Amino acid sequence: MKRILLLLMLIGLHNAHAQLMQDKEKYTKGDTLRGSLRTERNFDVREYHLNIKVDPSRKYIQGYNRIVFVPQQRLTVMQIDLFENMKVDSIVFHGKKLPYRREYNAVFIDNKESFKKNKKDSLTFYYSGKPIAAVRAPWDGGFDWKTDKNGKPWIATAVQGTGASAWWPNKDHQSDEPDNGMTIKVAVPNGLTNVSNGRLTGKKDLGNGYTRWDWKVINPINNYDVALNIGDYVHFGEAYKGLDMDFYVLSYNLEKAKKHFQEVKPMMDCFQEKFGEYPFKEDSYKLVETPHLGMEHQSAVAYGNQYMKGYLGRDLSGTGVGTKWDFIIIHETGHEWFGNSITSSDIADMWIHEGFTTYSEVVYTECRWGYEAGQKYINGLKKNVRNDKPIIGPYGVNKEGSGDMYPKGALMLNTIRSIINNDDKWWKLIKEFSETFKHMIVDTEMVINFFEQETGLHLEPVFDQYLRYKNIPTLELKRDENGTAYRWITDVKKFDMPVDVSINGEKIRLTPTTEWQKLDTPPKGISVATDRFFVDVKVGN
Repeated sequence: MKRILLLLMLIGLHNAHAQLMQDKEKYTKGDTLRGSLRTERNFDVREYHLNIKVDPSRKYIQGYNRIVFVPQQRLTVMQIDLFENMKVDSIVFHGKKLPYRREYNAVFIDNKESFKKNKKDSLTFYYSGKPIAAVRAPWDGGFDWKTDKNGKPWIATAVQGTGASAWWPNKDHQSDEPDNGMTIKVAVPNGLTNVSNGRLTGKKDLGNGYTRWDWKVINPINNYDVALNIGDYVHFGEAYKGLDMDFYVLSYNLEKAKKHFQEVKPMMDCFQEKFGEYPFKEDSYKLVETPHLGMEHQSAVAYGNQYMKGYLGRDLSGTGVGTKWDFIIIHETGHEWFGNSITSSDIADMWIHEGFTTYSEVVYTECRWGYEAGQKYINGLKKNVRNDKPIIGPYGVNKEGSGDMYPKGALMLNTIRSIINNDDKWWKLIKEFSETFKHMIVDTEMVINFFEQETGLHLEPVFDQYLRYKNIPTLELKRDENGTAYRWITDVKKFDMPVDVSINGEKIRLTPTTEWQKLDTPPKGISVATDRFFVDVKVGN
């Protein structure tokens, strides 16, 4: 419920920026049905109880989801999402089948007697079909139907962006997570294991060639994080400093995994120091080997980096630093704090997930190899920034902004760190941000307000320029025999941001605005600290 209230409070602020962020793309009614909070979606999800059977030979699933909810107003129609290629078998409410109609990937359930305001209730949604198959998971969503090198089925789900409703019925919007968690029961052919989120509560031989694996999630969970991982898995694990850590890998990779996954320990030490306690301790931490590269599936992080350092052996920064550690372990686990614990209400604000998580790569590097190594790594990411369009996307239509949300979002945070210019305050701020909004739904306005309140600095223009416009700030310098004039060139009006420079070998801090200012002493040379401030520099006469 707290997520719904926060969203309603801030929806006006969202709308104020919506026109600015709209690009030339056309959006369908289907986009709006998925991306907006319509009246038919005005209910708070309390629990999901998913129970399905997976038939690898037919690439077919069948089962039901019992949805426990509380309407925020009297509803005669409720929207539940399920992709149109999947069949609705029946929807049962208080023992009766309810009529429904389908539009795009939305299912509108009619109840003449109404779902009563503030009354906790439930319905059971039975369904079946062949879910869409991912061609190149995780970049396109769906079921990843593969086999391992022994020819055994190896199957995983990865649906971020595409939507959880690609394979199970739910309220497919990031603003609402099941407050009391969920149960996930998955029947798979005997001899295979299904690993899902949370903790294993039991397994049962169904006597029909299938075994059902039962999992329980205590904490709220993003819909797209709910995952199936089916394969010839073996398990190992340990309790590390009070945290249960479990690893599920293909049987023939056991010894390799035991050695490679040792990196989880220093990572957890670092992240818990900088971001606070692991946010899903009750559900344990798991790494699960998958046929796709990876995904931040809450408490069941998908791992497919083939036991390599870097990103499949490559360094995304091009500096050599990024091959000191396994990119997928670090990045996808960073999402446990940023994306899974702290979640954006609209995917237009996905920079909150990806910018902070990309910065977690820098944090880990700094923890292990020092400040200079961390700064070397993040400066290497500059080459990946395209400045093609704003990082924030249009609201209400299920649309993300620029992929720059990853490197540019992290570089913006590194710039704010330099603005604060006090690492004790910086680390305190990051940890308090993570702990204050633990298990909460947020948006850009809330992040900005928090950073401004905690630092006492006017940071809104900084966030706005990096997030809402494609260009980064440009420091313009003009030199003549009398000195040097300077100002910011930005899209944001009345932009102001301090920046460090070196003048004749002396380091000083300038406070430029969009109005010209002048240095009294003509410098022989001036250099801008572009290694700590992600800005362009324009020099003229």
